[in-house]
Amino acid sequence: MQLAADGERMIHNGVITLTTDFGITDSYVGTMKGVMLRIAPAARLVDITHAIRPQNVQQAAYILQTFYGYFPPGTIHLVVVDPGVGSQRRAIALSTPEATFVAPDNGVLTYAWRDALDRWGASACAVYELADPRFWLTHVSHTFHGRDIFAPVVAHLAAGASLDALGPRLASIVEAELEQPSVGRTGGLIGRIIHVDHFGNCITNIMPQHLEEARLNDKLSVRIIDQRIMGLQHTFADVPLGALVALIGSSSRLELAVRNGSAAQTLGVGPGDIVRVYGAGTE
Repeated sequence: MQLAADGERMIHNGVITLTTDFGITDSYVGTMKGVMLRIAPAARLVDITHAIRPQNVQQAAYILQTFYGYFPPGTIHLVVVDPGVGSQRRAIALSTPEATFVAPDNGVLTYAWRDALDRWGASACAVYELADPRFWLTHVSHTFHGRDIFAPVVAHLAAGASLDALGPRLASIVEAELEQPSVGRTGGLIGRIIHVDHFGNCITNIMPQHLEEARLNDKLSVRIIDQRIMGLQHTFADVPLGALVALIGSSSRLELAVRNGSAAQTLGVGPGDIVRVYGAGTE
């Protein structure tokens, strides 16, 4: 067991989620699981995804935000997307009243950190550096801290290690520069695609509160490249097969999709591309 940041005792439930950019064609993910199971054989390991684009910290931060709230209290979330592996970047654990996050301190925990501050306040959240080698493997490579540091630390936590035994407490984390939608010179909102899912749906950084603040309603117009999508729909089935559709998706963000198709392929777009939203008739 460990002490939660607010002083109440939190019991880790043995569930560990894994999110990485390691892919599934090599042994990296399986090796990390082996390390964890040797230390905490009763742990339950849940693969979220190992298909984060290589070194893409912002995508990892977004993906983490989409799932962690659906796990039971006491879950440990391990995120290893680590372009700075072997450098001076810190390895950290973030504890909130409901979960523990273990990751490199490079911005992958940005959304989780901000959500926790908004929900519980700084006094209920604690960040620790993973500085005590007692919780690492004996030999630590320069290029695979997922195996040698992060996996054993997570397993020790699941097996009952105290969070404050891992290293010194830190005041905050490194936050990624996650671009927010902005108001265009001619009005409307300017956002970007931040993720393309398995179906080719293009998920943007525009959320309902941004649309409300810009006084944009369901009759808005979305422009991307040379395409215009009129109106905000509720489901994919609100448009004919093969048609473009704009809607608020399951992650509470504006999405561009093609019914029974791939918006990314149809439009030839991907993460980083600009999306403009206007009030109907105001472009």
